[in-house]
Amino acid sequence: MEQLLQVGVITQTHGIRGEVKVFPTTDDPARFERLRKVTLDTGRESLELEIEKVRFSKQFVIVKFKGLDDINQVERYKRCPLLVRREDAVPLEEDEYYIADMIGIRVETEDGEAFGTLKDVIETGANDVYVVETSSHGEVLIPAIKECILEVDIEAGRMVVHLLDGLL
Repeated sequence: MEQLLQVGVITQTHGIRGEVKVFPTTDDPARFERLRKVTLDTGRESLELEIEKVRFSKQFVIVKFKGLDDINQVERYKRCPLLVRREDAVPLEEDEYYIADMIGIRVETEDGEAFGTLKDVIETGANDVYVVETSSHGEVLIPAIKECILEVDIEAGRMVVHLLDGLL
């Protein structure tokens, strides 16, 4: 399981005083107000940054990091993900899972037959949709509803699905 979970991606700078515009990749963007530190993944290194100030603008979160007070200091971090340690992540409710833990698990039908591998999760307004890569049907989209998702076992790396008529 991943020890760092993504909560957002820096999209661009905001103003000239070191603020950045972050696209939240968490279910609860307000969680940024409670965060004290995040890890910035530059692709080459990971930097632990302390959050100084947070505010909201439309669907974005405007973040100011302590010690980064100039646009030139944050310009290079565009498109970099912001991560939190698993223990600092929002606690999960029953039947909720971190997407990072789900990607790559094997998907089986209710008959115990191998069906494919979970490739992606599409977040929609009503319910999530699981993108399953199969060898016989290509990509199959399965709605994340109780009628279709019968079991998820993250530790075993397995999901059991019921394929409703019309999904294939």
